[in-house]
Amino acid sequence: MANLIALVLVDNSLCDEIVAAWEHAGVPGLTILESCGIRHGHHGQAARDDLPIFPSLRGLLAGDEINHRIIFSVVPDGFDVDALINHTEAITGELDAPDNGFLFVMPVTRVRGRL
Repeated sequence: MANLIALVLVDNSLCDEIVAAWEHAGVPGLTILESCGIRHGHHGQAARDDLPIFPSLRGLLAGDEINHRIIFSVVPDGFDVDALINHTEAITGELDAPDNGFLFVMPVTRVRGRL
């Protein structure tokens, strides 16, 4: 079964190096999206525990805004996902460590079309 591999990259300066590593690993093509995330209670701080019953949207969104990139690709059945993760972490550092980003893999049950 094909898989979708997505990397949320926090350090945008690593994007070109990640793209080169993914291409070298045999990723058939990829897409990069500029994105923005909002993080509450990061760096070991607890998230807010004083939210009112009806909080304002502005209050909920108050937090650190982080610009990053999302790199994703659909890879065919049999693709070595573990090797790709290893290549990625050789550049980003361990993804389990704070502020290195995160990567997820999801099964793709159907693919239509080609670019």
